[in-house]
Order: sequence, then C-alpha cells, then structure tokens
Amino acid sequence: MGGVVGHGDSPRNSSPASKLEKKMVEAMQQRAQLGTSVKSFNSVIMKFPKIDESLRNCRTIFQQFDEDSNGEIDQQELKHCFQKLDIESTDEEIKDLFEACDIYEHMGMKFNEFIVFLCLVYLLNDPAVSEARKRMGLGQLEPTFETLVESFVFLDKNKDGYVSKSEMIQAINETSAGERSSGRIGVKRFEEMDWDKNGTVTFKEFLFAFTRWVGIDDNEDEDEDDVE
Repeated sequence: MGGVVGHGDSPRNSSPASKLEKKMVEAMQQRAQLGTSVKSFNSVIMKFPKIDESLRNCRTIFQQFDEDSNGEIDQQELKHCFQKLDIESTDEEIKDLFEACDIYEHMGMKFNEFIVFLCLVYLLNDPAVSEARKRMGLGQLEPTFETLVESFVFLDKNKDGYVSKSEMIQAINETSAGERSSGRIGVKRFEEMDWDKNGTVTFKEFLFAFTRWVGIDDNEDEDEDDVE
C-alpha cells in the first residue's frame, strides 16, 4: 500500500471550521445515518486496484476541463466545469471548493486534487444534478465515490463527521485482532490522513490520503496512466 504522504511540498493547513468543512461534516453525519456496507478496513484494501482503475478513468474528464492543457485546472476553468455540470453555485462557493482542493496552493488543481473535487461534489450536491454528471461521464464513477463515502463512514465510529486516531486504531484492530503491530499500523495510517495535524481527519483529508494509498500521485504525468 502507498507510502506516507509527506514528500514533496507541504500541504496547506485547513482553516478551522470553514463553511465548506461544516458542509462536509453535516453531509457526512447525514450519510452516516444510512449505515455502511464496509465490514473491515481489509475489505477496503482489497478494493484498492479496482478503485485505482476507476479513478484513473477521471483523466479524460480532467482533460475536458483543463481548457489550456497545462496539466492544472484554474479557478476560471473550475467555474466552467460547474456550468457544464449544471451545478448552481455562487462564485464564493466555487472559490471555497477550489481553495480546499488546491491543497498545495499552486493556484491550479492537479489530477489527484481534481479527483478529490469530484468526490466532494458527489457528497455535497443534490441528486438532481446526477443527469448532468452522467452526460460528462461521471455516472460510472459514482459507485466508486460511494465506496469512498462508505469507507469513511466505517472509520467514523461515533458518526460525528470526523475520524480520530482512536477510531482509526479501532478500525485496524477490528481487522487485525491480536496482531501486535495493529496499533502502529493504525497510528501510521492516521498520520498519513491528518495533514493539518489537528488530531482529526475530515473527508477531504481522507480522500487525499486515499489517492496516495491506491497509487495516484500528485506529480504523476499522463505517460504513467497506462502503467499497471
């Protein structure tokens, strides 16, 4: 499984309790009421290859929105993306989402950041926009996004919209009962997710860590997409 996410640039610390974070937490709390089909962290790990393949298929969608083909989606291109998806959002909401996903502050959304953006849109938006998403080729990705949401719900034992270190250790212990290394593995996985080092993990932080776990790096180029 993928390495620690600490190489390269240091990601920006999240601003506490931003509007977007509150929306994510509320949406995840509501989603948690429906439960999850995930029974163990190992069952998530077993899905890594299929999830990796599905997420890499986002490349063609990314290229549609990268209008100047510079390998990044800027804020104006993201606004066009919302228009194409028929998602009604204010300029402030688009700016907040862009800044949340532009975690390295490059002023451009790279491929792995775009994947996080798509999954957040899936979580936060009303099902009424699903037809527009399908026209853009996103419909086939929704089962993958749902798997990611369910995985987070599984980790979030107290259903407060965040994952704590103790919850991550508990999830690993449930999978690796009796193994002496399970606690260390849980701590390592939590540290890979907790990018702002505040002791709790949001769904956004979970998604960024997950793209690394399945092997999608922020610095990979298109030539690597065909490599198994």
